[in-house]
Amino acid sequence: MGAIVEALGGELHGAADRVVTRIASLESATEDALSFLADATQAAALEQTAAGCVIVGPAFADAARRRGDCLVVDDPLLYFARVTRFWRARHGGAAEAGIHPSAVVEPGAQIDPSASVGALCFVGRNAHIGADTVLKPRATVGHDCVVGARCLIESGAVIGGEGFGFAQKDGQWIRIEQLGAVRLGDDVEVGANTCIDRGTLDDTVIEDGVKLDNLIQIGHNCRVGKHTAMAGCVGVAGSADIGAYCTVSGAGMIAGHISICDHVHVMPATMITHSITKPGRYSGYFPTDEYAVWEKNAATLRNLYKLRGRVRDLEKRLQAAEQGKA
Repeated sequence: MGAIVEALGGELHGAADRVVTRIASLESATEDALSFLADATQAAALEQTAAGCVIVGPAFADAARRRGDCLVVDDPLLYFARVTRFWRARHGGAAEAGIHPSAVVEPGAQIDPSASVGALCFVGRNAHIGADTVLKPRATVGHDCVVGARCLIESGAVIGGEGFGFAQKDGQWIRIEQLGAVRLGDDVEVGANTCIDRGTLDDTVIEDGVKLDNLIQIGHNCRVGKHTAMAGCVGVAGSADIGAYCTVSGAGMIAGHISICDHVHVMPATMITHSITKPGRYSGYFPTDEYAVWEKNAATLRNLYKLRGRVRDLEKRLQAAEQGKA
């Protein structure tokens, strides 16, 4: 434990020479494990855990000390994140710099010597991969696309696929060639099988620090502001402009050609169809219920506009009647 505290700080209560061989949850931890308490909902688990040492916040310091060894820090979750990075660096598993022999790198592509390009990756012509960036196996970076420093592109992700743009003639769809690219800033993470389409004319832009989960679709010409995070299965239609420090929960949908200001938080399965100019939490999903009940509620919802008109008519009649009495 002493090596962790020396590297990351924190107030250790217990033996500095305690050896931990793994990081585990409170429930599964044994005496050789380091664990952490994320929030008050895990208070009972703290009392019962067999972990050799537990990372806790100041509010749980006394309870943790009564239990045994603990490491008190201001933000346990943030500290835990740093511990995992420290652990990975010391125990292997980190990507090694270099280009795997099976990767395809087209002419004109620039790959920083410190970057790691995994097996069966594809880097298109004139693409740029920044310092310390990692492309996991089978990741694709299309031609002319730019990936900044310290990015992580997971397996199966496609940066710079063709945008979904067509014109119609006599009932047939005519493809509009996508002549822009994709630009990722520094410290961007792109999950497995996530697709970011290139722009039609201007580039699709993902700013510094953005985190994208698996199976996300970012349409052409979108902009995602710095340090915004999106969970799995989010879909963002073309030309949407999303601000900084936003979050979009799982299966959230963002319509195209709208703008969302900074610090907006979209709840799960919510569809955003119009621009948002005020920071805050937004939700728009219909509550789950038994099908028969849900069907009745949905039918009622369809008639709300008519009901609104009838209520207005009644209000006018009541107002006229009251004026007549006066």
